[in-house]
Amino acid sequence: MNVQTFPGIDVRELDVDVSPDVEALYRDGITARKGAFSEAWADRLGEDVNTAFEEAMGRPGGAVGRGPNRFYVEIHPEQIRGFTELVEHPWVRSLCAATLGPDYRIVELGFDVPLEGAVNQPWHRDFPVPDETRLERRLTSLAFNVTTVDTAEDMGPFEIALGTQWDDGPEFEHGMFPPKSHYARYQERAVRKYPRRGDISARTALTIHRGTTNHSTATRPVLVLGVDGPEANNGDRHDTAVTRAYWDGLPARVRRHLDCPVVDELTPMTQKHTIEGLVMGDA
Repeated sequence: MNVQTFPGIDVRELDVDVSPDVEALYRDGITARKGAFSEAWADRLGEDVNTAFEEAMGRPGGAVGRGPNRFYVEIHPEQIRGFTELVEHPWVRSLCAATLGPDYRIVELGFDVPLEGAVNQPWHRDFPVPDETRLERRLTSLAFNVTTVDTAEDMGPFEIALGTQWDDGPEFEHGMFPPKSHYARYQERAVRKYPRRGDISARTALTIHRGTTNHSTATRPVLVLGVDGPEANNGDRHDTAVTRAYWDGLPARVRRHLDCPVVDELTPMTQKHTIEGLVMGDA
């Protein structure tokens, strides 16, 4: 996969040559940048995520379950101090442009929190395969993950079945949940990820994956940044917004890619990004 094959993008125009990362996305479904941020930056992110999580758990609809003792919370960019640094990181910008084209859109900001007692999720993808991927073998969205803690084996690490982003068929429930008869294939391809503070990964959310059992007493919060290409419609499931004052203070090229309403006052979000089936117990 050559970056120069993407419309409107020349590898020489990118901040970073991400050709190997684009190749990894199409081959494995995931890639990563170790040490993209400092540990101090990740610790500040962790503080902001914890504050947002406590607030969300204290009101109805503030968090959505992703299985026992596992929650997802969508937030507004203003709720984390490092938002601009995240979306302006040269690797993030370059990978978005090379994979999705120059008109990519930032449509989601949230985080997953597996608590003590979270169990194995069923193998799944986050949404059905779009036509562009099914018919043209082309990716139209990315999900960036940023851990706020150093991940250990007993903390329920993220597990992904490499190369399964192209799997599809009528037997997939809701287009997202493969039947248990497929599980042996995913287990053979499964790789567990152990990111540390400061690392960032990017994946297509179509690659079959799951959260695993958290045997520890620690939480494992992971920030999620969702980015769409022009054809994708994942933004329809999200309610990200910014205030006018915050919008006016953003760099122009961040405003160009941030696809959300500008409001006078932020409203606490009622979560609607549910994924059928993840409320089930151990798969």
